[in-house]
Formats: sequence, C-alpha cells, structure tokens
Amino acid sequence: MRDDLIARNRLRTRLDAALANAPEPVQTPAMVVDLDAFDANADDLARRAGGTPLRVASKSLRVPALLTRALAHDAFSGVLAYSLREALWLHGQAISDDIVMGYPSVDRGALAELVHSPSAASTITLMIDSTAHLDVVDSIRSSKAVSVRVAIDIDAGLRMGGQHVGPKRSPLHATRAVADLARHIVDRPGFSLVGVMTYEGQVAGVPDDVPSQRAKSLVVRRIKSASVDQLRQRRREIDQALRQIAPLEFWNAGGSGSVETSAADPVVTEVAAGSGLLVPGLFDHYQSFEPRPAAFYGVPVLRRPSPTMVTVAGGGFVASGPPGADRVPIPWAPPGLELTGLEGAGEVQTPLVGSPATILNIGDTVWFRHAKSGELFEHCNTVHLVSGSRIAESVPSYRGTGNSF
Repeated sequence: MRDDLIARNRLRTRLDAALANAPEPVQTPAMVVDLDAFDANADDLARRAGGTPLRVASKSLRVPALLTRALAHDAFSGVLAYSLREALWLHGQAISDDIVMGYPSVDRGALAELVHSPSAASTITLMIDSTAHLDVVDSIRSSKAVSVRVAIDIDAGLRMGGQHVGPKRSPLHATRAVADLARHIVDRPGFSLVGVMTYEGQVAGVPDDVPSQRAKSLVVRRIKSASVDQLRQRRREIDQALRQIAPLEFWNAGGSGSVETSAADPVVTEVAAGSGLLVPGLFDHYQSFEPRPAAFYGVPVLRRPSPTMVTVAGGGFVASGPPGADRVPIPWAPPGLELTGLEGAGEVQTPLVGSPATILNIGDTVWFRHAKSGELFEHCNTVHLVSGSRIAESVPSYRGTGNSF
C-alpha cells in the first residue's frame, strides 16, 4: 500500500512537471499517456503471449500514434478494428496492411467503398456470423471481380447448467453450424474464407482478484477455468471440421486478460490485445498480470466549497457497460481523493473529498484514470505522450483527425 502511494505521488510530480514545461499551455482536460508504462505493458503482453503474435485492438487505443507504436513492437502484428470506416481509414493512412474487423458491419457506404477497392479488400477482413452479412455485401455491388475476405465469429461463451456465460455475440456455437456457414462461404462467388474468431470475454474481460470481492473473485476464477477447458475442446473440434473445408490464415482469440490461456491453445494463431497497453481501472484486479496504468487525464481545481473539499472542472467520463461503481473514473493522484456519493463525477464539475483536499490549491491538477480503455480519447482531440517528466509529443486522437467512428 505504501509503495502504491509513493508511486502515485511520483506520477503526479512527473505529470505536473510535463504540463508545466510544455511549450504552450495545455488545454484541460489534459489527456496523457505515460510512454514508459505503455512500453513496459507491451513488453509484458509479449512475455505473456510466449511467441504467439498479438493483434492490437484499436477500440482500446483510438489514437493513431499509439497504434503505430504498438505495431512497431516485434510481438504485435495487424489491427483488430471495431468499425469498417475506421478500417478503411487505417488502410488509407498506411497504418496497417492487415486489418481484421472485430464485429460485423452493415454500413452500406463503407462496404461499397471496400468492394470497389482491390487494395482495401486485400487488406481488410470482414467479420460475419450469418449469411445475412454476405447478403448485405452482395446487395451493394454489381460485380464480384473483387473478392471479399471474411472470417467467422464463433460464440466462445461457456455453456453450463443450461446457461450461457460470456458476451452475447455470435449465434454460432455448434460445430455443425460453423461448418455449414463455412461451406456456404466457400461456395459463394466473391468471398474468401480466411479466418476465425473466438473471443472469450468471460475470461479476458472480467477481473478475478478484487480485494473487496473475495468470494465473487473465487467464483469468477472457477468460471474462467471451466470456460478455458470447454473452449479448448470446442476449438479443436471446430478446427478439425474447418480443415476439411478451407485453409485458414488465422484463428484469433482472447484479449488482454486471457493472453496466457488463449496463446496456450494449439488451435489459436494470434491473440488480440489492447486494454493491456493502457491498463484502465477495470484491469486493476487480475491474477494474470500486474497493472501499470498508462492513461490519465488531468483537470484543475476550480474552487473550495469547504476546508475539506475541492471542486475540479469536469472529469465526469463514465465508462460504458452495466451502470455501477466500477464504471466511474478514479481520482488517482494525489492519492486519497474520493468522489462524493451524491454528485459523483460530473460533466462540468466534480467535488472531491479526502485528505489531499485540505492542501490542494486553486489551479492545482488532479489526475484521474478512466474505467475502460480507449473510450477516454473520444472526449479529446489531442493526447500528450509523456516520457519521464516531459511531453515527448502531442498527437491527435481519432476525433482529432476529424473522425468519429
């Protein structure tokens, strides 16, 4: 605990110095990424992958310069995109020549652009889980001269006691259903089956070592173990069936919270990772790795409602997902600050209490962490990349490039 407080105070000193030494005043909220932590996290993900290639999940970054930085690491290869327009933009910017869609797309305008560009079609792989997705593609093209690369998204949830545990994504679970769709793709002109995805979100995206939730964490770890065992068997069966239908270029799986178990499956050829590079609040409590938070935002103290409370400007960036305490931003540095129960984190102001509130001055910066990775940068145009105690570079987010994917 003491070491954590020391680290957070040192972080505050570094980030405050970086803002103070900036050549021009930094607009607040000041969005920063600690490159030292980012690079260390990339190295740790590579270690955990044990040689299995990592595909960077763009949804968890949303900053072109950070995507490029991750792809420059030997362990990372290719992008897992979340929007087809985003994938087309990444291709146009030459950020990657290997982009797999993490989700299906029915964006007819973006699909039209894809099917009319041999270059984009050779770079981007669409994700599907139904023939209806193929129908949409065919409905917007007059020629099938350009072959469209597709991958099948297979449900990777745990089936236990008649219940489904995991993200509600693909309807494809049984081997026969997957094989039927694969045969349809192979037989359908204008499409090429190149890959498979099995995202085990109930393993990759759920904390399993929360100090205040010991009993729940134990249950989560048991669910994860059962899921890994069941999925390994299912992947093997599906792989055997697909090998009789078409050669695959890749089998994508997992996420930052499941790198080891996903990479250990002999069927898996690559593991997706993104949140593990920035380590937002929801990734603090995993048994599989030590968190190194890398993304922060700073807001100034505006006023002091009482001797034991300060109010900062804005800061209310609440994460998506089920509403709850784990989705609100975390006052991080100086350590010891807390949100109030009645107001929480607000759009234009956020009151804070705790021992540091008694000594903070008007104009001081309070540093927060977001609960999820990537979503934070939808709220800014510029992200400051900090090395040591200086801003090494100020770069645009997706929004800063004029895009809203």
